[in-house]
Amino acid sequence: MTAQAKLTETQTAILKAAARRPDGTIEPLPPTLRGGARVKVIEGLLARELIAKFHYPDRVEYYATDAGFAAVGRRRKLPAPVVPDPELEAAVTAAETKWQADAVTKRDAADGVQNLDPIPRPIRPGTKLAEIIEAMKRPGGATVAEMMRRTGWQAHTVRGAISGMVRKRFDYQVVTEKGADGQRAYRIT
Repeated sequence: MTAQAKLTETQTAILKAAARRPDGTIEPLPPTLRGGARVKVIEGLLARELIAKFHYPDRVEYYATDAGFAAVGRRRKLPAPVVPDPELEAAVTAAETKWQADAVTKRDAADGVQNLDPIPRPIRPGTKLAEIIEAMKRPGGATVAEMMRRTGWQAHTVRGAISGMVRKRFDYQVVTEKGADGQRAYRIT
């Protein structure tokens, strides 16, 4: 589509402001341009291909195109050509090589630390958790009701301690058995 149609004052002001900015962005728009008017102006410029829409991970931005610059009688400033500097290139290559070697060394050291087996912490005697473990080590094990009486905990707390601390953290093998009275007993094997 061509930009031959007459631009509104607002569209002209937006494109002139974008042409003055180094990156050619249309933001910030005039503070008086809000809501639906803002949307209509942007849609009009997009339809005429005077601006381009760029999607970033966290936002959307609009930039003036070459046609947008031409519509307000401006030309896009081209950046100066890049002239490679052999000394700088050699220094960058050497630094990148050193960083990669250092990263491998640091990663290997970190992997070595992570592969160490954790030292199991002993269970402190006299704690409620020690009471639960002691009760479960008996030949008949212990029911939730018994462990509740010994610790003063509620049933869900006792079951959580068995599942989280006893089984996972201290790596005990817990067996559950249903007795003749219908009560479930937990026993450490």
